[in-house]
Order: sequence, then C-alpha cells, then structure tokens
Amino acid sequence: MANIKSQIKRNKQNVVDRERNKKVKSEVRTRVKNAVAAVGTEDEESALRLAIKRIDKAATKKIIHKNQAANKKSGLMKRINALKENA
Repeated sequence: MANIKSQIKRNKQNVVDRERNKKVKSEVRTRVKNAVAAVGTEDEESALRLAIKRIDKAATKKIIHKNQAANKKSGLMKRINALKENA
C-alpha cells in the first residue's frame, strides 16, 4: 500500500476511472448487441446510429483507442450487412 499522499490520491482516482470505463465499455457492447438484434425491424436505423455514436464517444473520451473504435464500427457494419443479405 502506498504511503505517499499523491499516490494514495492517484489510487483512488484509478478506481473511479476504472469503474467509469467499465460502464462505458459495457454500454458499447450492449448498444452493438441491440443494433444487431434490431436488423429487419423499424428501429434498425436508430439502433445502429446509437451504437456508432456510443463507440465514437468512447473513442473521443479515450476509453477505447480510435483504431479500436474504427474496427468495432467496421465489424458491426459487416455483421449487419451479412444479416440483411441472408434475410
């Protein structure tokens, strides 16, 4: 355990940051899942738009890397297009 005042504060900040990052990453996964599930319904476009918005926001806040955000969006679009073709 740290006994330097600044490191004690930094450890507390790390806990708060980690919890916030977990929430954001979880929301991104949920939004992607909802967008894939909405394929073929009237909510398809809004669910996709919301998923992409959350991915971009996570990248802007540096919770995920910008390249990871691009990969997630690309993979999401590929999955949705494949589902549309098979339907």
